[in-house]
Amino acid sequence: MGTKSWWSGSDSRLLEAALGLAAVLVGVFQVLIPALGVVGVIDPMNTREIEAATTTRVADTVTDAVVGHGMTLSGTHQADLVFTGPDLGQRLLLALPQIIDGLLLLLILAVLLQMARTLRGGDVFVPMNARRLSVVGLTVLVQTTLAPVLLALTTQILVSGTPMADQIPSSATFTGEYVLLALLILALGEVFRRGTKLRADTEGLV
Repeated sequence: MGTKSWWSGSDSRLLEAALGLAAVLVGVFQVLIPALGVVGVIDPMNTREIEAATTTRVADTVTDAVVGHGMTLSGTHQADLVFTGPDLGQRLLLALPQIIDGLLLLLILAVLLQMARTLRGGDVFVPMNARRLSVVGLTVLVQTTLAPVLLALTTQILVSGTPMADQIPSSATFTGEYVLLALLILALGEVFRRGTKLRADTEGLV
């Protein structure tokens, strides 16, 4: 006697639609709009949130306008580095971390969408999904380690050669939770791989 699955075809279509919508939103707001700002089609990004070293010396608001460089640093601990009329290079450096992060997130959503489509057949435990989970895990790991490094590097390039460079520490902050998440996804991919191999071996004995 067969057992009815709790997952239906409409559930699969709803999941695929949600992942597709998420991909569209990420593509528009994290990739397309920042890229249009870089080329000057729309108003570009002109602000970078940073940690200001001057907070240890100034009690209230840190304000340091750099004459000839069009920059203003304002804030206490989490400060805003604002550019007045950024040129093409500055616009690219300001938008690059967000664009790269958006592209990596799009890759994750695209792989998850491929996995969701396998649910149409009622079975998500297929060999390709084990590899897809590994891709997702590795992408999350790259995203977690690359994002803070890219943010710190582009910030230092933006302020290099200006008096503002002394006010902004060169450091990258990593998030351990996302590293753990990446490792858990990679472990789940290994579970998928072993499970599909075991099932194939078992079916071969029948």
